[in-house]
Amino acid sequence: MKLDLAKTDKHYYQAPTEPTLRTFGTYGYVTVTGSGAPEGPEYLAAVETLYRTAHGAKKIAKVGGHDFVVPKLEGLWWVESDEPPLTVPRAQWHWQLMIRMPDAVTSDMVHGATFERLTEGAAVQVLHVGPYATEPETLAKMDAFMSAEGLTMNGRHHEIYLSDPRRVPAAQAKTILRHPVRRVAEK
Repeated sequence: MKLDLAKTDKHYYQAPTEPTLRTFGTYGYVTVTGSGAPEGPEYLAAVETLYRTAHGAKKIAKVGGHDFVVPKLEGLWWVESDEPPLTVPRAQWHWQLMIRMPDAVTSDMVHGATFERLTEGAAVQVLHVGPYATEPETLAKMDAFMSAEGLTMNGRHHEIYLSDPRRVPAAQAKTILRHPVRRVAEK
């Protein structure tokens, strides 16, 4: 029987449409890091490399009796500027694309990309429904929630793409938005 993390780890792969605070452990991922617009050639090549690597690890794991469904594409996003991130030209965005791997996958099973473990800890998470262009509205809700709860960002913006943009109309796309957070230091 194939392990499907999207079905067995609902805490990770499901979120309400209103921001909520959750805690996440340490998970293994195949990753590719780069920069440029998400519609650009570097990004698209990284997605191909990532899926090829994830499917290669799946084949090796299956031989060892640990078959799984390749999980959803994810990405960490950031800019190297003091400007608000969404005002920075997309060509200057940085990303680390990731696909989470089951515990049975180890670094020696990963060829063509990097295998990393990531611990996010406390994070504000919300389900964004709609096109990527309307994410700023959802991000504003996250910011308001963080402010009301006395929280501040403590890591990179994280997205989990539940919908395949090649198969789902943009208006129906579902993306989990996650911000690692920490309590604001008391003065």
